[in-house]
Amino acid sequence: MQMSIPAFCEQFSGAGRVVVLIARASKLPCPSPNVFDPHPHLFCLVVACQSSNSVRLRHCWQLLPYCDFFEVAIGDRPTSGLFRKAHASAVTHRDVLSCAVMTKFCSERIAKYAFEYAYLNNRKVVTAVHKANIMKLADGLFLESCREVASKYPGIKYNEIIVDNCCMQLVSKPEQFDVMVTPNLYGNLVANTAAGIAGGTGVMPGGNVGADHAVFEQGASAGNVGNEKILEQKKANPVALFLSSAMMLRHLQFPSFADRLETSVKRVIAEGKCMTKDLGGQSTTQEVTDAVIANLD
Repeated sequence: MQMSIPAFCEQFSGAGRVVVLIARASKLPCPSPNVFDPHPHLFCLVVACQSSNSVRLRHCWQLLPYCDFFEVAIGDRPTSGLFRKAHASAVTHRDVLSCAVMTKFCSERIAKYAFEYAYLNNRKVVTAVHKANIMKLADGLFLESCREVASKYPGIKYNEIIVDNCCMQLVSKPEQFDVMVTPNLYGNLVANTAAGIAGGTGVMPGGNVGADHAVFEQGASAGNVGNEKILEQKKANPVALFLSSAMMLRHLQFPSFADRLETSVKRVIAEGKCMTKDLGGQSTTQEVTDAVIANLD
């Protein structure tokens, strides 16, 4: 199974960062009405969760060297796990039935992506996040696929962790994680937990990628996506979209332009003068945007 790691992933390589790959719903419709179509448009969402010394965190983690950067890479797949739109059917007027669908193809693909990412970026550990103690068949298949792929990468350590414990460990001892791979629902929880540690979803860029398509957007959504009040007050944080744009530029093979944009955003955050409310400031969306433009080389 061929697997290419997008160019924009390279900007997040290095030590002291956590990578999570999650099987999740595609952002574009499948070309076939068959939900088991093994070739969706998009299958991986790469979310980079990066903290900064200039961003006020809710705890003292910014003082710890291993917490200066979190990277979350999320793999997208509409037929995997419970985080799917077409997952429930009525049994009675009071009851519904939810089905977790897990396929061997998709499980192997996201596991392969995780290990290839770890190998190409000199990462040492891949951790599979699951709930196989309860979801014995669906998550059991996912773990089986991860173990098979792991056996082909003897130089990379492979661990498994239950999602409940994972969220607690991510908050208490994030330095133990390197690369994480997980089905969709758990990954959504893990990604937003990482966002809370690193400063919020407003600083988390994301890039959905597939074999032929790519869509770039804010990487996590808890608390602000769909919040019309923030939009009306013009207080939305544009940083995540700027960094997503930098990821897109790298994907399109314009690394110098991506570097310029990313450097400008980092300068604005480091100065701390133009920050939206979620980062402890009082600036508007437009004021932050103007500051980023002014700092472009």
